[in-house]
Amino acid sequence: MTGDNILYDIAIWLVPLVVAIVFHEVAHGVVANHFGDPTAADQGRLTFNPLRHVDPVGTVLLPLVLAITHAPIFGWARPVPVRAERLRNPRVHMMLVALAGPGMNLLLAVAAAMLVALLLGGSGQEPQGAAAFLTDNLVNFLLINVFLAIFNLLPVPPFDGGHVVEGLLPRPWAAQYARLGRFAFPILVVLLLVVPLLFPQANVVARVVSPIATFVATGLLWLVGLGA
Repeated sequence: MTGDNILYDIAIWLVPLVVAIVFHEVAHGVVANHFGDPTAADQGRLTFNPLRHVDPVGTVLLPLVLAITHAPIFGWARPVPVRAERLRNPRVHMMLVALAGPGMNLLLAVAAAMLVALLLGGSGQEPQGAAAFLTDNLVNFLLINVFLAIFNLLPVPPFDGGHVVEGLLPRPWAAQYARLGRFAFPILVVLLLVVPLLFPQANVVARVVSPIATFVATGLLWLVGLGA
């Protein structure tokens, strides 16, 4: 169920990615608002309008390049603002806010798997036309959401997993660890570009994130009756 042209590939990858990352960011804001920080709500970020969340590089340019080159698709949106000091229990609630994004992605992945199973209906026949396009989008939506969930749980800033680690560390260590957040963009560049180029055997995405994401996605499909 793969397209044979670039426009088709972009259509079945970019739309699922944008939806996945928008829901991810909104989940952060909703949970933060629930625990006492209305910053995202005050700035109008608790909306599913993608224009309020789009990052030109992370949401559009990078995914387009990856889709065209047939590389693994991922990206990011503008982070929803969260002020930990406004949360009722900053350490605990900040961890829950961080986990809300990956948690939302996993819920969306489960929903996508169920919808794919409903579309295929156990017939074993390859869908055609609009059904094929919808199925391709849903399968990619499943893969993207699982990948984003695992990727964002990496235990280093600026990922959500980094906030979880910060909340679990003793306070003096947590303060030192939090300072790494100032180097968020360089960390991303080094982790995603420099390390894979210089040390392919240490490629975190290829050797850690992708295998786990593949295992989880395959497991979800198996649970809905689409296993091999």
